[in-house]
Amino acid sequence: MCIRWSEPELATLYEMAETHTIKQIAFRLKRRGYTRTELAIANKLYALGYSTRPTLDNYSCSEIAKNLCVHSTTVTYWVRQGWLKAKKRCCSCYQVKSWDLKQFFKNPLQSIRKRIAAIDPQVVRYLVG
Repeated sequence: MCIRWSEPELATLYEMAETHTIKQIAFRLKRRGYTRTELAIANKLYALGYSTRPTLDNYSCSEIAKNLCVHSTTVTYWVRQGWLKAKKRCCSCYQVKSWDLKQFFKNPLQSIRKRIAAIDPQVVRYLVG
Protein backbone atom coordinates (compact mmCIF):
# COMPACT_ATOMS: atom_id res chain seq x y z
CA MET A 1 0.00 0.00 0.00
CA CYS A 2 1.39 3.38 -1.01
CA ILE A 3 0.39 6.49 0.90
CA ARG A 4 0.90 9.79 -0.93
CA TRP A 5 3.35 12.27 0.53
CA SER A 6 1.60 15.37 1.88
CA GLU A 7 2.89 18.88 1.24
CA PRO A 8 4.11 19.39 4.85
CA GLU A 9 5.94 16.05 4.71
CA LEU A 10 7.62 17.02 1.44
CA ALA A 11 8.52 20.44 2.81
CA THR A 12 10.18 18.76 5.79
CA LEU A 13 11.98 16.36 3.48
CA TYR A 14 13.29 19.16 1.23
CA GLU A 15 14.39 21.13 4.28
CA MET A 16 16.41 18.27 5.76
CA ALA A 17 17.46 16.29 2.68
CA GLU A 18 21.01 17.61 2.42
CA THR A 19 21.90 18.04 6.08
CA HIS A 20 20.29 15.13 7.96
CA THR A 21 20.54 11.37 7.81
CA ILE A 22 17.54 9.22 6.92
CA LYS A 23 17.20 8.18 10.55
CA GLN A 24 17.14 11.82 11.66
CA ILE A 25 14.53 12.70 9.02
CA ALA A 26 12.35 9.76 10.12
CA PHE A 27 12.60 10.90 13.73
CA ARG A 28 11.65 14.49 12.85
CA LEU A 29 8.73 13.36 10.72
CA LYS A 30 7.52 11.13 13.56
CA ARG A 31 7.70 14.06 16.00
CA ARG A 32 5.54 16.05 13.60
CA GLY A 33 2.94 13.30 13.52
CA TYR A 34 3.82 11.49 10.27
CA THR A 35 4.67 7.82 9.97
CA ARG A 36 7.20 7.01 7.28
CA THR A 37 9.69 4.17 7.33
CA GLU A 38 13.36 4.80 6.70
CA LEU A 39 13.03 2.82 3.46
CA ALA A 40 10.16 5.05 2.29
CA ILE A 41 12.22 8.15 3.06
CA ALA A 42 15.27 6.75 1.24
CA ASN A 43 13.15 5.87 -1.80
CA LYS A 44 11.59 9.34 -1.89
CA LEU A 45 14.97 11.04 -1.58
CA TYR A 46 16.28 8.86 -4.39
CA ALA A 47 13.25 9.70 -6.56
CA LEU A 48 13.80 13.41 -5.93
CA GLY A 49 17.47 13.17 -6.91
CA TYR A 50 18.95 13.71 -3.47
CA SER A 51 21.80 11.74 -2.04
CA THR A 52 20.84 9.45 0.81
CA ARG A 53 24.14 10.39 2.43
CA PRO A 54 23.95 13.96 3.77
CA THR A 55 27.20 15.44 2.61
CA LEU A 56 27.39 18.98 1.42
CA ASP A 57 30.28 18.03 -0.85
CA ASN A 58 28.03 16.36 -3.46
CA TYR A 59 25.65 17.89 -5.96
CA SER A 60 23.06 16.44 -8.27
CA CYS A 61 22.93 17.59 -11.90
CA SER A 62 19.67 19.42 -11.20
CA GLU A 63 21.22 21.34 -8.28
CA ILE A 64 24.16 22.41 -10.44
CA ALA A 65 21.85 23.37 -13.31
CA LYS A 66 19.59 25.40 -11.03
CA ASN A 67 22.53 27.40 -9.69
CA LEU A 68 24.10 27.92 -13.11
CA CYS A 69 20.76 28.83 -14.73
CA VAL A 70 21.04 26.11 -17.37
CA HIS A 71 18.81 23.14 -18.08
CA SER A 72 19.57 19.97 -16.12
CA THR A 73 19.97 18.02 -19.35
CA THR A 74 22.88 20.32 -20.21
CA VAL A 75 24.75 19.29 -17.07
CA THR A 76 23.84 15.65 -17.68
CA TYR A 77 25.22 16.03 -21.22
CA TRP A 78 28.50 17.37 -19.81
CA VAL A 79 28.70 14.30 -17.57
CA ARG A 80 27.89 11.84 -20.36
CA GLN A 81 30.49 13.45 -22.63
CA GLY A 82 33.07 12.95 -19.89
CA TRP A 83 33.73 16.66 -19.47
CA LEU A 84 32.42 16.66 -15.90
CA LYS A 85 33.32 13.73 -13.68
CA ALA A 86 30.39 12.26 -11.74
CA LYS A 87 29.18 9.10 -10.07
CA LYS A 88 26.07 7.44 -11.48
CA ARG A 89 23.28 6.99 -8.91
CA CYS A 90 20.62 5.57 -11.23
CA CYS A 91 19.84 5.56 -14.95
CA SER A 92 19.53 9.36 -15.18
CA CYS A 93 20.85 10.72 -11.86
CA TYR A 94 24.47 11.62 -11.28
CA GLN A 95 26.27 12.84 -8.17
CA VAL A 96 29.09 15.37 -8.73
CA LYS A 97 31.72 16.02 -6.10
CA SER A 98 32.69 19.59 -5.33
CA TRP A 99 36.31 18.86 -6.26
CA ASP A 100 35.34 17.55 -9.71
CA LEU A 101 33.14 20.59 -10.30
CA LYS A 102 36.05 22.85 -9.35
CA GLN A 103 38.31 21.09 -11.86
CA PHE A 104 35.63 21.44 -14.52
CA PHE A 105 35.42 25.21 -14.00
CA LYS A 106 39.21 25.60 -13.94
CA ASN A 107 39.80 23.76 -17.23
CA PRO A 108 36.65 23.86 -19.38
CA LEU A 109 36.69 22.45 -22.88
CA GLN A 110 37.24 24.89 -25.73
CA SER A 111 33.71 24.33 -27.07
CA ILE A 112 32.02 25.49 -23.82
CA ARG A 113 34.66 27.91 -22.54
CA LYS A 114 32.59 31.01 -23.45
CA ARG A 115 29.52 29.57 -21.75
CA ILE A 116 31.49 28.82 -18.57
CA ALA A 117 33.12 32.27 -18.62
CA ALA A 118 29.65 33.88 -18.76
CA ILE A 119 28.63 32.26 -15.46
CA ASP A 120 28.59 34.55 -12.44
CA PRO A 121 31.82 33.99 -10.44
CA GLN A 122 29.90 34.23 -7.14
CA VAL A 123 27.76 31.24 -8.15
CA VAL A 124 30.89 29.25 -9.01
CA ARG A 125 32.42 30.13 -5.63
CA TYR A 126 29.20 29.09 -3.92
CA LEU A 127 29.24 25.69 -5.63
CA VAL A 128 32.90 24.82 -5.23
CA GLY A 129 33.44 26.42 -1.84
